[in-house]
Amino acid sequence: MLILGLGSDLIDIRRIARTLDRFGERFTRRCFTDVERAKSDRRHARAESYARRYAAKEACAKALGTGLARGVFWRDIGVVNLPGGQPTITLTGGAAARLAALTPPGMVAEISITLTDEPPLAQAIVIITARPR
Repeated sequence: MLILGLGSDLIDIRRIARTLDRFGERFTRRCFTDVERAKSDRRHARAESYARRYAAKEACAKALGTGLARGVFWRDIGVVNLPGGQPTITLTGGAAARLAALTPPGMVAEISITLTDEPPLAQAIVIITARPR
């Protein structure tokens, strides 16, 4: 197995709560996928849910080596949960293209993520690995 990228991010949940209060749907539509918005909007701890996902996007963008630039946009990185609740990341657009460019020929990329929060902080760590096809 080959490590292609590693990223982490730590965010203050109160910052996300203030942004949600100030910008509401303008913020959530700009930064989050429909799946992420549906999941977070159902939560009692809505700001915490959005903060974990925001941190995950930042961490993934760092692992891709671009940050949120060079064709990688917020909604290109989506946090989804498997049926058992485990978070995963799906990439589209520029983020998917960047992952394809990072992945050596004959290998398949995998993204591993861990999310946590301990108010007032939320954290995400992303590791992108490649294994033989």
